[in-house]
Order: sequence, then C-alpha cells, then structure tokens
Amino acid sequence: MASRSLGGLGGSRGGGGGGGGKKSLSARNAAVERRNLITVCRFSVKTLIDRSCFETIDDSSPEFNNFAAVLEQILSHRLKGQVTWFGYESPRSFWDYIRVACRKVSQNCICSIENMENVSSSRAKGRAWIRVALMEKHLSEYISTALRDFKTTRRFYEDGAIVLGEEANMLAGMLLGLNAIDFSFCLKGEGLDGTFPAVIDYTPYLKFEQSSDSISSDEEELRTFGSSDSDGSSPENVGPPLIMDENSWFNKCKRVRQKYQLTLEQKGYLEELLRLRENQLSESVSQNKVLLQRIEDSDLAHKLEKEQLEYIIVELQDQLTVLKNNDLRSRQELTAHLTNQWPSPGALDVSAVALDTLLSRKHNKQCKSYQSLDQLSAEVSLSQASLDPSHSQDGDGKQDSLNFIGEGKEDTPSLLGLCGSLTSVASYKSLTSLKSNDYLASPTAEMASPGLTPS
Repeated sequence: MASRSLGGLGGSRGGGGGGGGKKSLSARNAAVERRNLITVCRFSVKTLIDRSCFETIDDSSPEFNNFAAVLEQILSHRLKGQVTWFGYESPRSFWDYIRVACRKVSQNCICSIENMENVSSSRAKGRAWIRVALMEKHLSEYISTALRDFKTTRRFYEDGAIVLGEEANMLAGMLLGLNAIDFSFCLKGEGLDGTFPAVIDYTPYLKFEQSSDSISSDEEELRTFGSSDSDGSSPENVGPPLIMDENSWFNKCKRVRQKYQLTLEQKGYLEELLRLRENQLSESVSQNKVLLQRIEDSDLAHKLEKEQLEYIIVELQDQLTVLKNNDLRSRQELTAHLTNQWPSPGALDVSAVALDTLLSRKHNKQCKSYQSLDQLSAEVSLSQASLDPSHSQDGDGKQDSLNFIGEGKEDTPSLLGLCGSLTSVASYKSLTSLKSNDYLASPTAEMASPGLTPS
C-alpha cells in the first residue's frame, strides 16, 4: 500500500511536472516563432534594399516574394477565426484586420482594393494591399496606424501574437527603410492568387562559417591520420591533403574574386550616384543663383518704384498746396471785389437824395409840358369855334373837361417814365397813346388839315 501510494504520488508529481513542462515548452515555442519571423523579416528587408541598388523590384524578384511571404505570416500570426451563426470558427485573413484598422490613414487605398474586380478572395486582397502600399511608400504608416489601434488589434488577435508584443514596434521601424525603394508591380499577376498560402524560403539567410580553430583542428587530425598510416610517408599518399588544400585555396580565391567584383559594381554604382547627385547639386546651385538674382532685381525694382511713388506723392502734395493757396487768394479777391462793388451806407443815402432831386425835376418839366399841351389844345378849339359857331358850346364843354382831367390827374412817378420829353416825336407818340381821343385832339392831324390856319 505504501509503495502504491508512493507510486501514485510520484505519478501525480510527474503529471504536474509534465503539465508545467508543456506550458513552458509552448511559451518557448511561441517566443522562438516570434523571434524567427522578426529576424527573417529583418533579413528580407536588408536583402530587398541591397537588390534595389542594382535592379528594379517587381513581382519576379525572389527577394520581394520572400519578404511578402514573411510579412503575410507575421500579420497572420495567431489571428482569430471568424465565428459564424452556428458557433463554428472559420479561418480569417489579415486583410479583415487591415481593412478595419487602417481606415484612419489619410488618402488610404482600402476602398480601391475592395473595388478591384480581378481580386475576389480576402487573402488576394491582402496581397494586393501589400503591393499598393509599397508602391505608395506608405507601408510603415499603415502598420503603425493599425498597431496604435490597440482595441481593434485585441479584437482580431489572440494573446502571444507578434502585433500584440514588443516586436510590433521593431516591425514598424524595419519597414520604414522600404520607403526609399521604387517598386513596380502588376496587380493582375499570379502573385495575387489567394488559393495557396505563402511559404518562406530560409536558404538565402542560412550560412555556416567555420571558425579558424575548427579548421586548424581538422588539418591536425588529417596530419595525424596520415602519419599513423604505414604508407603515409610514401609520395603517393601525400596527394589528397595537397589537393584538398588546393581546392580550399581555389574556393577562397573564388570568394575573394566575387567579393571584389561585387565591390567594383557597388563602387561603380556609388560613383554614378555621386555623379548624378553632383549634377543635381550644380543645377540646384545654378537655380539658386538665378532665384537670388531675380530676388535682387525684384527688390531693386520695388525700391525704384517706391522712390517714384514717394516723389509723385510729394509732387502731388505740392500741387495741392498751390491749388489751396490759389483758391484762398481767389476767394479773397472775390470778396474784395464784391465789397468794392457795393457802396457804403452814406453813399447810398447821397445817391438816393440825388435820384429824388432828378425825379422831381423831371416831374416839373413834364407838368409844364402837359400845361403847354393843354394850352395848345385850347387854342385849337378856339380856332375851330371861330370857324364854326355851332360848335362853340361843344368846345367849351371839351375845354372844361380837359381842365377837369388836368386838375384831377395824379402825377405818379410810374407815369413820368412813360411820358418822356415832348421835344421828341417818340415822346409825343407815347403821350398820344396815353391820352384818349375824346379828351386830347391830335395836333398833327389838325395841323395837317387845310382849314386850320392861324388867324
């Protein structure tokens, strides 16, 4: 019973230790897997940059195919499946995560990828997105934006995924160097076929270098093996070590020649690049000089224009001042002229007195002319009465009426101007127009008649 109990205890301990060992082994495997993918991704980026120095990177480049496979496996590492209505979990592509997490990138290509007609599967759309992002030189920006959306990343990936660990920051930094490469891809080729998963080729990154201590130990073993043999001292048995040495030296020389050739190619490329940069620098310097000259010319022209405008402003101010002075002088002259044009109040009184005197004189003369005219009319009437006694009474009535008119008429200044002087014919005509034919006979007509002669 004791042995059984001990055996059971040992079994239980062994079972507990086995459970802990499985967990530690699983954690180790996950860590190794993440480290391998990140390391291979770094190698693939370096080889891609090196290859871009000699040729254009397209779909036929093995370095690009390997890099695309590595990136696809990194983004698919521990990706959660899609749960259906029936509770089953179907596999999901990394494009589903990229489509949601990279919407915030400005001027993104998500909608363009979704609307592509020749790309139907989710995996093919993810591969097309990798190519378009590389051609746009925005792959690192897409990955950084997606990793910053931690909530979406947790929703799509399980614990232990590369995009949820510390390796994610290294991934975004490594992809930043790809922005210096010009890519050229065809989005209708066989590389977008999403039926087969991507496979990484590790052979370009696997290289074994034997240390110098190991090489010397191998040579020592060969020597001891040859000396221990009975026929090892014969000339016939000396050949294989010498042949192996010659082969090793030949291989070393071949490797050195290859390195030298590669160095020459890189040197030629760098010289060509340097020459191109020098030409660009000289062109930029010449353009800079032209721009500086243009700036100086424009500054000089602006200064001259400013001076001209200042001179014009000063001249206009002078002209305005002259015009103001002339206006003020003309106003003063006009005021003085108008002041001199009108007499003073004393002069106005003297003029009024002189005008009254003149008007009174004219009035007296006109009254005298009226009296002479009345006398002339009376004489004419008497002469007619003497010639025709029948009309004597009528003549007396007319004379009395004329005297009555002459005595009852009011001599107003308004009528004086109309009468004028009796010395002229025009004044006489104006006078006859004012008098009625019943009260004033026309002396011209009576004098013209043959019966009117003085007695």
